[in-house]
Amino acid sequence: MRATRNSILIHAAAIVVALVTVAPVLWMLIASVIPQRELLAIPFRWVPQTLDFSRYATILGDGAVGQTFRGAALNSLIVASGTVIVSLIVSVLGAYAIARLRFRLRKPLVRGMLLSYMLPQVALLVPLYFILYSLGLLDTTLGLIIVDSALVIPFALWILSNYFLTLPEELEESARVDGCSRLGAFFRVILPIATPGIVATTMFSFLLAWDEFMFALIFTSDHSKTLTVAIAEFSGRYTSDFGLTAAGGLLAAVPPIVIAIIFQRYVVGGMAAGAVK
Repeated sequence: MRATRNSILIHAAAIVVALVTVAPVLWMLIASVIPQRELLAIPFRWVPQTLDFSRYATILGDGAVGQTFRGAALNSLIVASGTVIVSLIVSVLGAYAIARLRFRLRKPLVRGMLLSYMLPQVALLVPLYFILYSLGLLDTTLGLIIVDSALVIPFALWILSNYFLTLPEELEESARVDGCSRLGAFFRVILPIATPGIVATTMFSFLLAWDEFMFALIFTSDHSKTLTVAIAEFSGRYTSDFGLTAAGGLLAAVPPIVIAIIFQRYVVGGMAAGAVK
């Protein structure tokens, strides 16, 4: 009887979580294909009477909205990819050093890393703005890559350092007995078996950079704006049709969804492989 009750409660909780998660996405989907008058109707109709796909044609067309969207999508791809490359190079080597090497100030370094990740972005806006201004990197994808890397690297270091700790040191010791240096053992032994954790970290780092809004809003204007900023401007700069913003949000969500589907097995492996190994 108790097991049945627990099963009912678990399934009920799962249904509630699923509804809470799916409802905003469903609203965006409906809002993107119904006329403006139905979108603003009270109460909101979850089953639209008519469908209007003109917003997608506007976003994907050759007009001002379409050109802005495509340019912002390219900027987002450049910034997210550049951030991932920089963050992985720094975090993989740094996380391995934190996990394997014993040196002075190791624990304060890890704590400082976590504290830097906990700082709100608002507290970093003014100093980062003056740094980018002095370097001439305002409204550039390179400047945005730098500030996004500062946001992503602490997260990636924290994830990967804990993952490297789960890998047995005996594998490295065996490789070093066979003649490998520490760096050779790292590249030949540790990196191949750490692939699930690295791929999972890569995916989450890409999503953080792809979805970042505040830095992109403050540090870019026209040439280097990303999708998050461009979509936010749809409801005020070009039109008051909030369905256009919903359509843009759904299209912007396609690349992260594709990446999540492709690398899903690596994410699961990254969470479980440490304990298995």
